[in-house]
Amino acid sequence: MGMTKQVRKTLQLASKQQSHSFYAYDLDGLDQHLADLASAPAKLWYAVKANPLSAIIQALDARGFGFDVASVGELKQVLAQGVDPARILNTGPVKTPDHLAEFVELGVRIFVLESHQQADDLARIARARQIRPQVLLRVQLPWTKDPEEKINVLGGSSPTPFGLTPEQWMPDAFTLPNEFELLGVHCFQWGNILCAETLLQTWQAAMPKLASLLDAWQISAPVVDLGGGLGIPYAEQQQELDWQRVCQGLAQLKSQYQLGECWMELGRYAVGPYGYYASKIADIKDNQGVRFAVIEGGSQHLLRPALTEQAFPVEALQSSDSPLTSYQIHGALCTGLDCLGCLPLPDNLQQGEWLIFSQAGAYGFTESMPYFLCHTLPAELTFSKSGIEVLRPSSPASHYLA
Repeated sequence: MGMTKQVRKTLQLASKQQSHSFYAYDLDGLDQHLADLASAPAKLWYAVKANPLSAIIQALDARGFGFDVASVGELKQVLAQGVDPARILNTGPVKTPDHLAEFVELGVRIFVLESHQQADDLARIARARQIRPQVLLRVQLPWTKDPEEKINVLGGSSPTPFGLTPEQWMPDAFTLPNEFELLGVHCFQWGNILCAETLLQTWQAAMPKLASLLDAWQISAPVVDLGGGLGIPYAEQQQELDWQRVCQGLAQLKSQYQLGECWMELGRYAVGPYGYYASKIADIKDNQGVRFAVIEGGSQHLLRPALTEQAFPVEALQSSDSPLTSYQIHGALCTGLDCLGCLPLPDNLQQGEWLIFSQAGAYGFTESMPYFLCHTLPAELTFSKSGIEVLRPSSPASHYLA
């Protein structure tokens, strides 16, 4: 977590080249991390929603990841990087007939079915095109509500539009179209889990019902797609996820239930630690006993703290030996909701200094609302041993306003 000396030096150089807020992605660090993930006893897919930047997709493609895409826009972005459509998995709760037809037209053949309606729509397209898609049935399990449960963007123990219950997918309730090859099931309801034991316990709790469904369909060597949910730490006191323990648990699950393959759709865990968001301080002030650092950017570029009440870690770009004090960090929007957290920073911060938010490689620009209030769009750049490259320069509102 945070910046190494080399990353700090690179971001200091980038900040001299940029006038406005920007994202920066460490491609060398990302590549080493992806190489380490190859030890997984599972087929790994990248959830493109986490970060669809071309250079990120290219890095994952080079390491053999498949791609989990949920929209035509994501699909075309992935295909534009030269990815074989055979390595693309279509997920997401909304798949209209037009959506499915375009995916099929562009060569995608693996689909996660969220409903009987999606199955009927895909079957009609498959008959017309004379193709045989491979499908997984998305299962939503009922969980006992935990009163201590934090906000969970996937729904956690609450009913959601993702998938159906195991009973609704049973052969006596659902007729599998002859056009499909049924690979297995998909089950994913929890996000950003940092404890490997909690993750494995969740999988073990889900597997008996999933196994019963797979047995009912008599699938030999079935696939179980466990989704993602692997977390990264955002606070200093949080420990990193034990990846080796996760791999041990996956291997045990595969053997215990005689699975053909386990699949995982990694997003945040794949790319989150290798991205940074930089924004300059516009104002420092005290108000009613609270010290505020108001930055030029804010939640229109980094929305996640407002959505999850989970701040990104932050540091001042210029090293300082000054004592730390608590700042409430706010952005440029005309709402008190534009708060990026209450975090410790040097007590001598000045207007014009850059703040660097780390762990920002996932759920940054494309998850946020950069057009709100017509501010300048942030740049996105990458850095590696080859140098700094600006993939998208910052641009004023006149570039996107009609």
